[in-house]
Amino acid sequence: MSTVTTPTTSAPAKRYAGKKPPRSADPERASWRWGLLTWVLTLLFFAPVGWMVLTSLHQEVDAATNPPSIFAPLSFDNYLSVFDRGAGVYLLNSLMASVISTVLVLLLAVPAAYALSIRKVEKWTDAMFFFLSTKFLPPIAGLLPIYLIVKQAGMLDNIYTLVILYTAMNMPIAVWMMQSFLAEIPSEVLEAAQVDGAGFLRTMWSIVTPMISPGLAATALICFIFSWNEFMFAVNLTATVSATAPVFLVGFISSQGLFLAKLCAASTLVSLPVLIAGFAAQDKLVRGLSLGAVK
Repeated sequence: MSTVTTPTTSAPAKRYAGKKPPRSADPERASWRWGLLTWVLTLLFFAPVGWMVLTSLHQEVDAATNPPSIFAPLSFDNYLSVFDRGAGVYLLNSLMASVISTVLVLLLAVPAAYALSIRKVEKWTDAMFFFLSTKFLPPIAGLLPIYLIVKQAGMLDNIYTLVILYTAMNMPIAVWMMQSFLAEIPSEVLEAAQVDGAGFLRTMWSIVTPMISPGLAATALICFIFSWNEFMFAVNLTATVSATAPVFLVGFISSQGLFLAKLCAASTLVSLPVLIAGFAAQDKLVRGLSLGAVK
């Protein structure tokens, strides 16, 4: 006896029986909405920077009004005044301390990360924890002993004191970031280099370095920004010869009042090197951060 199988109606078919199923979202409309949201967020984040630049072009009288005068006359007098106060020396000191310390950090962090990711040393996880534990102590807690050591060594108001401190300050994060990048290198590539007779230096320079160039760019930029923005050690260990740009900015807040327009002009000048470095390494930076440098 043959049986007749009655076709069953699926749950979605029952749900939309007699009705039109909802239309899927228009991809172009969704893309337009996300683009609009991106522009709104970008403008919100850029608004303080744009206001700072606009204020730097106003006179002190116009910048101090309440509410501020947006359509006041514009001029570059504040920038000329900032350079007359020696802004170039402070910017040069910051550039020297940041660049030299960043180069030293990369020269030391890459081999250390290589030993902790590819040629793993014994108890390498303990070494990684040690690097991380050095960031547990607040910098202010070590200021007094550091000041006494630097004073006894006769290195107060010395740019190389800041170079040493910035190198030590950025080393842990650089090792952690570079270890993440080096761990992504296939072991087969390094084994092929060994078979071809390449030594350690040749392998690092010709094979490893090109493969981790996005990571190097991301790490270098982060270390550069941290060194460029550092204020506590700079203001306590320098005076006039080796003072950096953040110390220079504090000079516009005095007992005579707040020179808002000149402070905005100086802040704009201090921000430019970081912005230029970010735009120069934009492609490698985005690629580096997306490959897992901060995971």
